[in-house]
Amino acid sequence: MASAYILVVDDEPDIRALLKEILEEEGYEVGTAESAEAARAARLARRPDLVLLDIWMPGDDGITLLKEWQEEGAINVPVIMMSGHGTVETAVEATRLGAYDFIEKPLSLAKLLVTVQRGLQAFNLYRENLGLRRRGGNLDEPVGRSAAMQALRDQVARIAAHDTPVLLLGEAGSGKGSFARYIHESGPRASGPFIDVGVVSLNGDNPAIELFGSEEGGQIHYGLLEQANGGTLFLDDIGDLSDGLQARLLGALESGSYHRIGGNEPVKVELRLIASSHYNLEQRVAEGRFRHDLYYLLNVLPLLIPPLREHAEDVPELLNYYTDQLVAQDKLPYRAFSVAAQNRLRHYAWPGNVRELRNLVQRLLIVGNSESIEAEEVEAALGAQPQAAATGGAIAYELPLRQAREQFERDYFEHILREYDGSVVKAAKHAGVERTHLYRKLRALGIDAKHVGK
Repeated sequence: MASAYILVVDDEPDIRALLKEILEEEGYEVGTAESAEAARAARLARRPDLVLLDIWMPGDDGITLLKEWQEEGAINVPVIMMSGHGTVETAVEATRLGAYDFIEKPLSLAKLLVTVQRGLQAFNLYRENLGLRRRGGNLDEPVGRSAAMQALRDQVARIAAHDTPVLLLGEAGSGKGSFARYIHESGPRASGPFIDVGVVSLNGDNPAIELFGSEEGGQIHYGLLEQANGGTLFLDDIGDLSDGLQARLLGALESGSYHRIGGNEPVKVELRLIASSHYNLEQRVAEGRFRHDLYYLLNVLPLLIPPLREHAEDVPELLNYYTDQLVAQDKLPYRAFSVAAQNRLRHYAWPGNVRELRNLVQRLLIVGNSESIEAEEVEAALGAQPQAAATGGAIAYELPLRQAREQFERDYFEHILREYDGSVVKAAKHAGVERTHLYRKLRALGIDAKHVGK
């Protein structure tokens, strides 16, 4: 596993040598640069996890360099400023430009090491929080005491100990993202970054740049692979990756390096890849819609996440879990599910799986006003979707606006998907929305386009 890579920028050779020695003894990888120009070249060659930047240097000073990085949007790692002649004004300016901290020379090595450690921890926490907000979850182990979930956790414990790619299979909404994070947190790369991305979001104007980064006009954009270096990259719904990106990704994984878009020098990549798919990738390979060599690379450690209907005995525990989570995170009022309500939900088919269950809990906490959630309220919530279909799209006017809108959107998009045999591309064109927006909307509504089209 790769350690954190720290770039030391200082014009004094003795300080560079001392910091390199001390930091390497602490287990970090260290690069050095004697000037702003050398620092630019070092950042071009490899993305640092943290920068120690001197202020007073020949040529461009550290503040000028920091400002340059801020203007190009490149301060995506903690920068610790160093100075032997600092002032309050200088420290304030550095902080305004995005510096993580400011330490004075002569350096206290104990303070330096603590500041470096805290800087790395703070940035890793920041990245984790970004991922958590995107997923709406947390780092707890997957919930459930059923035999199926226990066997799955045992499999994950064995898989996590190895560093090979993992392919998570299962229906939409079954919890593949939670298991990806759990594998990362249970493995040797837990202290490294966990970068997760929905592949459908890469199919915009510049998907290659988002994944592999770019070097254009002297500015560097670090792609997702580089951001995940030393940790884990999770590609959700990899079956939607374009042919061109499949080829580039395969080349990067096999060779351990790649070129940023517009770049001339190779960038080393050392990470664990976890991918998920709700498609039958073997079938897509046979149809020529997914590269066979990439499939074989990913399929070393396949892990099938079962649909919720196959471990329905976990439903009461999941209801309690998401109730507590939503009360704590979204400050929603606490409401308890009655035994009758839990029993009704244990016998529900859950076409949208765990994601649908979480959305249902959220809806019931928002719209209800009693302390207990009874079976009748659950029945009404579950009946909203089939009622729209049965009445030919009629709106249930007695529902709150949020619930009525969700009911209409679910019925509307399911109707269009049935008309186009599950084709999201055609449905997006018909609805007049961007394809990536429609993918996100379908996920939020718990709709699996592939199954709707059947």
